Amino acid sequence: MSSVDVISEINDVASEINKFILENVCGEPTDLYQSSLHYIKSGGKRLRPFMAVKSSEMFGGTLKLSLPAASAVELIHNFTLVHDDIMDNDNLRHNVATVHREFGVPLAILSGDVLFSKAFHMISFLGHKSGVNDSTLVKMIELLSSSCTDVCEGQSMDIQMAQDSDFSSKDHYIKMIKKKTAALFRVSCELGTLASPNFTQRDLDNMSGFGEKIGISFQLVDDLIGIHGDSNITGKFVGNDIREGKKTLPILIASERLDSQGRSLLHDVFGKKDAGDSEIKQIVKNIAQLNIDKEIRNIANAYTQEAFEHLQTYENSSARKWLETSARYIVERSL
Repeated sequence: MSSVDVISEINDVASEINKFILENVCGEPTDLYQSSLHYIKSGGKRLRPFMAVKSSEMFGGTLKLSLPAASAVELIHNFTLVHDDIMDNDNLRHNVATVHREFGVPLAILSGDVLFSKAFHMISFLGHKSGVNDSTLVKMIELLSSSCTDVCEGQSMDIQMAQDSDFSSKDHYIKMIKKKTAALFRVSCELGTLASPNFTQRDLDNMSGFGEKIGISFQLVDDLIGIHGDSNITGKFVGNDIREGKKTLPILIASERLDSQGRSLLHDVFGKKDAGDSEIKQIVKNIAQLNIDKEIRNIANAYTQEAFEHLQTYENSSARKWLETSARYIVERSL
């Protein structure tokens, strides 16, 4: 399977996810639901629900069985995006105005709350309607709520890292992204597995491990793109992590390897929200000259290979191939 094939398959699943969400996240007042669906309607890869659907198919599940759980994870993901953008005071997300810029901060906060609430409604009510048994639904709710706590803890760690005067270690950074980002990839695979008729506890453990490792890979590449990407593709100002004071692994490595002049400029500008674009662009240029792109992708690839080890005992099914191909796409992507 090529990257073109997996993108096509991801888009097909995304179409079903979007349709399901739009049919089930609606109500009054109109503005509240328009703001809640703002990012959903603007597009997106839907990688997390894709992982859920394919994890379900690994063990005999179907799209119908996995749609509520897969869509619930996407709603939680969008909930985190809305609130993250408020905390970071971002104006754009993938070339679309952020929810709080388009609708105001109060409505944006409420829209995130609606997404959070609807996610659990999808599992408990719509999951039951799709045919998932009650004891499994309880387990799904347990895992999703636990992952939401992990995300909040990871976000808090990220904020604390930004406030600390020293740059954190690689291990501390990995611990943070394991909670902030990997938790939703992990629970996507867990919920997908639960939304299938033939799984065992061992299968659930394997898919949990697979999802967590892929989530770490995803964030490593995402942070790389944040200082090494093309703003015309990403829809975000490259280098904004420097202005926001986010201590990502690419920036941690750069802080160790820049010459004294480059390191001084990075430390002078880092975390200053009023930093000029010209200064940020110069730092981005300095970091690009370090050629850390390949190094970060190699680290991400190592986590991906660890993820694949969790699938080794399973037959080379279509669902397994989709999971592996999508994981490679995550590491190779530029968006």
